[in-house]
Amino acid sequence: MHQAATAPTDFYPKHRELLEQAVAACAVRGFWTPYVEAPSARAYGAEAAEEGEAAFRAHLDAPFPLAGQPGTGSVPGAEVSPYGFTLGVSYPRVTPEEAIAAAKSAAVQWRSARPETRAGVAAEILARLNAASFEMAHAVQHTTGQPFVMAFQAGGPHAQDRGLEAVAYAFAEQLRHPVSARWTKPQRRGDPLALEKTFTPVGRGVAVLVACNTFPTWNGYPGLFASLVTGNPVVVKPHPRAVLPLAITVRIAREVLAEAGFDRNVVILAPEGERPTATDLATHPDVRIVDFTGSTEFGDWLEANARQAAVYTEKAGLNTVVVDATDDYKGLLRNLAFSLSLYSGQMCTAPQNILVPRDGVATDQGRRTADEFATDLGGALDALLGDERRATGTLGAIVNDGVLKRLAEAGGLGRTTHPSRELTHPEHPEATVRTPLVARLEAEADHETYTREWFGPVSFVIATDSTAHSLDVFRDTVRRHGALTAAVYATDEEVLDAARSAALDAGVHLSENLTGAVFVNQSAAFSDFHGTPANPAASAALTDPAFVTGRFAMLQSRRHVPAEPAEAAADA
Repeated sequence: MHQAATAPTDFYPKHRELLEQAVAACAVRGFWTPYVEAPSARAYGAEAAEEGEAAFRAHLDAPFPLAGQPGTGSVPGAEVSPYGFTLGVSYPRVTPEEAIAAAKSAAVQWRSARPETRAGVAAEILARLNAASFEMAHAVQHTTGQPFVMAFQAGGPHAQDRGLEAVAYAFAEQLRHPVSARWTKPQRRGDPLALEKTFTPVGRGVAVLVACNTFPTWNGYPGLFASLVTGNPVVVKPHPRAVLPLAITVRIAREVLAEAGFDRNVVILAPEGERPTATDLATHPDVRIVDFTGSTEFGDWLEANARQAAVYTEKAGLNTVVVDATDDYKGLLRNLAFSLSLYSGQMCTAPQNILVPRDGVATDQGRRTADEFATDLGGALDALLGDERRATGTLGAIVNDGVLKRLAEAGGLGRTTHPSRELTHPEHPEATVRTPLVARLEAEADHETYTREWFGPVSFVIATDSTAHSLDVFRDTVRRHGALTAAVYATDEEVLDAARSAALDAGVHLSENLTGAVFVNQSAAFSDFHGTPANPAASAALTDPAFVTGRFAMLQSRRHVPAEPAEAAADA
């Protein structure tokens, strides 16, 4: 006897209220999240932590199963935990041609689905990702080097927030126009002209997500879900050192797609084999959307060469802090010290250039010169990171050798005011852990040094002639080189106004007088915009309407229909 096929599941009714709330939250811009950020048993269940770690451990030294993917064979994983062990996971092998062909085949059915259906599928994927947050946390921790709690939050609930935010924008923009309309034009003689019109949002085509090493889910989910909900299949190309978090994501997405009655190949994992494949995927003539997070060099190359596609990039820049005055000097130093230390500064939003007038800034503890400020910042770092066990919970581990090389180069500049220290991780003694380095530079003499990006635990206190000079340096460097964040500390409203004006000129988001538990390198979905095409560090913002509207076109069909009696009577 044959078992009856299971009817496809429509997930939209289950998630309709959530989607409506998410759309409303995007408009209000206040605090809202459906996903609990704390790794607590109360929120996720008494067994969730243990089960999540067990699920992660089960992946190690084993093939990662993805039933029904195109291609044959496997790719041996190159992932080594920054905490000191090899993951040993192998992944299904698929060539760029195989991945794109399978995605194109799956696209027709997916494109034909209603926006409500696609949004419901996306919301269900996110719900299941949330349930797997502990598994994801371990995967993110051991591919990126993030400390565990940060990996749970940034890799799990906060990434899911960003994904849902993109779903909300994509869903709302497709519903901006009616599904159908009747068009009636009166005539001088005879019946009016009448047309019946339909309007259908149609995805551009195959999307490719080229993900990064440090935040594979947080930076990857917006593009993934924006493309999916607008009707595009997605080929996910993970960074070779951070495949597992996105493999888990793709596995869950494919399970939900199948339950909803769609071809699993609407989402495909395409890990690199023996050679890099990002350029082949991104420039393939059938690829119409590219999302990328990573280096400025490759992001610029994609923008120049993937001309057949809509390209959304988040690259890097010179995140800048302008210090003029403060009435909470200890709070300022604590806040900056944490911002420099979190994940060892391996965040695209971490501050690098701190501009301080040479003659000093006014504080509630007296005037502090640029030299004294640099010394005081070093003291705040020592206070924050003095306890090794607590410090490693903030710093995490160094993600790759490139960060260590930059750190060594910065130490050789001869201007160090706070040297980097090597720490031993209490749970992972093989981990490479470093504290931040602070160097003291001059705005004019050291221009070539600080106008490079020094990704990692390196920052510069740069002496300027005045706050006006600081704002000029800020405006010019960000215009030329880009930035994802900026901050100012001032007590005079005129100075704050000038800083806001400089930030608008430079095209960068600005934080003012952060001295509490909000930090310049953190942003909240549904409220904060992350990145902006207004400066060279990115070509898109997470998330605004422009991030989703280029992923689909609104196409219409129209036909003549007889005028209805009321229309004809009105025309008479």
